[in-house]
Amino acid sequence: MPTKPKSPYLPFGDQQTAPWYGKDILSVRQFTRPDLEYIFSVAHEMRVMVERIGTFDLLKGKILANLFYEPSTRTFASFMAAMQRLGGAVIPISEVRYSSVAKGESLPDTVRTLAAYADVIVIRHPEVGSAALAARYAGKPVINAGDGVGEHPTQALLDVFTIREELGHLDNLTVTMLGDLKYGRTVHSLARLLTRFENIRLHYVSPDALRMPPDVIEEVAEKGLPQEEHRTLEGVLPETDVLYVTRVQRERFENLEEYEKVKDAYVITPKTLEEAKERMIIMHPLPRVNEISMEVDKDPRAAYFRQMEYGLYVRMALLAMVLGKA
Repeated sequence: MPTKPKSPYLPFGDQQTAPWYGKDILSVRQFTRPDLEYIFSVAHEMRVMVERIGTFDLLKGKILANLFYEPSTRTFASFMAAMQRLGGAVIPISEVRYSSVAKGESLPDTVRTLAAYADVIVIRHPEVGSAALAARYAGKPVINAGDGVGEHPTQALLDVFTIREELGHLDNLTVTMLGDLKYGRTVHSLARLLTRFENIRLHYVSPDALRMPPDVIEEVAEKGLPQEEHRTLEGVLPETDVLYVTRVQRERFENLEEYEKVKDAYVITPKTLEEAKERMIIMHPLPRVNEISMEVDKDPRAAYFRQMEYGLYVRMALLAMVLGKA
């Protein structure tokens, strides 16, 4: 896989030497630590440029196809904003029931069609492995924006970038993941990605029915990271540097009664945080339902809206990278 170049990022426009030019972003498994440091250095430069300039023409003349088979607000909008901030254009497809998919068109045929019009395709799909399938047929870079309960690699990248920007380092951290760990693809990807760093300790807090999948636990264990499962935050929160909260995803439950049993298993309130460190952060991939009280929003440790903004810079970096401009 690509390694970090000697400079923070390659000269813009140098496609021949850009290490990620033409590559797909499908899984966090494809990233080494040097890759991550490279991505985050580019993302930081994007942040600086947006704050100073707003928009620029780095991807002028390039087109992104945003193909979403599932509802999305933040991921869909952030990829659109990222492309537009870089001077490119977007084909937005968020209502696939009104497209040729409703006529029975296959995913390979859909991405082949979009590849004829666009330079890069971002896809969200309810089936695990759908992004890899799309990449096999597209002939253009494909970025996985979530494939069912599988992975959400760009979310994991922005999550780790958030930790870096907020806490200043990515080693020697205790990360506690709370809520729906079974269906939450964000925590699956994040747990895998955190194995790239030193002295990371993971706590999984969930109802028994929503435990972290065994395959994720096994994969993390193979990398030597200590992991512990819990049913409550008691005793865990005081040592936590990053509290990553997830909602219980109603749309993943076939049985509504099972959802009702666990939907309010954990609610973070100001009182909950009395046991937390003064220097720590609370994250959430959003949307939230009621798992974090709105009163917590005023706490400086609440990083989830800043986390959303960091996602813009990471996605700008990824688009520039796969199109050979970073």
